[in-house]
Amino acid sequence: MIAAGGREPVVIPYTPRPEQRRMHDMMDMSRFCVFVAHRRMGKTVAVVNHLVKAALSPPREGRPAHDRRYAYIGPLLNQTKDIAWAYLKRYTAPVPGVKANETELWVQLPGGHRIRIYGADRPDALRGLYLDGVVLDEVAQMKPEVWGEIVRPALADRRGFAVFIGTPKGPNLFHELYRRAENRRNWSRGLWRASETTALPPSELEDVRRELSENQYRQEFLCDFQAVADDVLIPLAMADEAARRVVPERELLWAEKAIGVDVARFGEDSSAICRRQGRVCHPLQVFRGIPTDALAERVAFAVREFAPDAVNVDGGGPGPGVIDLLRRWGYAVNDIQFGSRPLEPGRWHNKRAEMWGLVREWLRTGGALPAEDAELRADLCAPRFGFGADGHLLKLESKDRIKERGGRSPDRGDALALTFAVPVAPRRPEPAGASRGHIGLWD
Repeated sequence: MIAAGGREPVVIPYTPRPEQRRMHDMMDMSRFCVFVAHRRMGKTVAVVNHLVKAALSPPREGRPAHDRRYAYIGPLLNQTKDIAWAYLKRYTAPVPGVKANETELWVQLPGGHRIRIYGADRPDALRGLYLDGVVLDEVAQMKPEVWGEIVRPALADRRGFAVFIGTPKGPNLFHELYRRAENRRNWSRGLWRASETTALPPSELEDVRRELSENQYRQEFLCDFQAVADDVLIPLAMADEAARRVVPERELLWAEKAIGVDVARFGEDSSAICRRQGRVCHPLQVFRGIPTDALAERVAFAVREFAPDAVNVDGGGPGPGVIDLLRRWGYAVNDIQFGSRPLEPGRWHNKRAEMWGLVREWLRTGGALPAEDAELRADLCAPRFGFGADGHLLKLESKDRIKERGGRSPDRGDALALTFAVPVAPRRPEPAGASRGHIGLWD
């Protein structure tokens, strides 16, 4: 690849394959690009070279000629260094006068332009930056706030570009960006399956297919967002179908109403208020960094406005403070302990597993989710399940475990689950002949 560099062109030791060339064409054409690509396709090499080319090329209209800044951001700094740092040094090595800083992980090119490696696990290092261009690698493993609250504002002053790359991991920010990119101005998207590229020979693909589970192969090599881990409690297809579902308004007149409140435990977690009316989950209210008294006031307002039959508040962590205030103000509130005994102890390991199991049954039998709340769908599809030592009681993966494998706390999902914490009957009997028979989790 040839890029401008000072007075003479610079030849970079990189010849893109057809699929990589298509990526470059789209990156040259659009300000924002979302690329879904199978493992080992060469997407990292392609986007690193795009950053190098951008840094060596004359500035576009409205952008500074000197001291431009570019970033390559991955979920974890050490992991991102292993993936991208060697490529960055390799493809900038032919540039006269290039400097590399091994400690701060940046290279400086003629004109003072820098490309630096960052980790989304250290967001403070990203705050206050201005950026002319950025790559977000495996954005599915990053907290959505990294893009919305930190990176996107950093691109505003200089009208910088952004490239999102990764493989599917169910519903999350990456999935939502790919979906929305289809019809947005200045956005492009591409999807490359292993069966459609020249990156891996057919014999290797066949070996991989034999070694992986069907879901693993579909996710990692066929780029299938619908593929999920075999032990996910709520599949993406179920959540997506619920987001498209429309419940007749007349059905809501006599439907039971419940409010669920999940109270944030840590700084990066969110507090969420969910209002459910029969088969309809109304849009959630989500707050970050809200004090206990302010959250209690928001819940009190929701109770007055919604007039629910039950108000269920997570009683763990700082939850008791919210519960105490609401009760002091005269509101009837249920203190729900996630680790407490379930109503059906013969089926569930604890209360939290029971509530989430009931959410799954509700979705399967006609529950409707807010159409635009991709983060709620991501939360619902995050927890995995297992069984106790006796092989019967269903156990749900903890929030801490979800975070350990790169996810975020499913606060919205817990708020919806809390609306099922106590039985709430419809406000009038169902029509004669209607059946409310028990529905098994795996029916």
